[in-house]
Amino acid sequence: RPFFSELENSSLIKIDLTENDKAYTIHAEMPGVNKEDIKVQVDGNRVSISTETKKEKEEKEGERIICRECYQGSSYRSFALDSDVDDTKAEAKYENGMLELTLPKLNGRAAKQIMIK
Repeated sequence: RPFFSELENSSLIKIDLTENDKAYTIHAEMPGVNKEDIKVQVDGNRVSISTETKKEKEEKEGERIICRECYQGSSYRSFALDSDVDDTKAEAKYENGMLELTLPKLNGRAAKQIMIK
């Protein structure tokens, strides 16, 4: 299918990918992340999403951690699409832990069938 993951690890960003004739839509699950910590890069047909989550502050002196389930660290996801993306019209919004990317397909750059002679 049109995308594949090149990085498998426990902090992989989970995505849903849909497309129509004009654009790809990507929903990436990124709970507990600040909008400022998200980076999205588009290069031709390759999309990379990364995030860095930092501890707010170190525990106070004398405090012991009993359980820590809030994820800290970095997450990364990169995949290739069938068509190149028009990065001048790409849009991204982040709300309630969900990043939504709208990536219009670049006109005239879709895969072409080559005639065999």
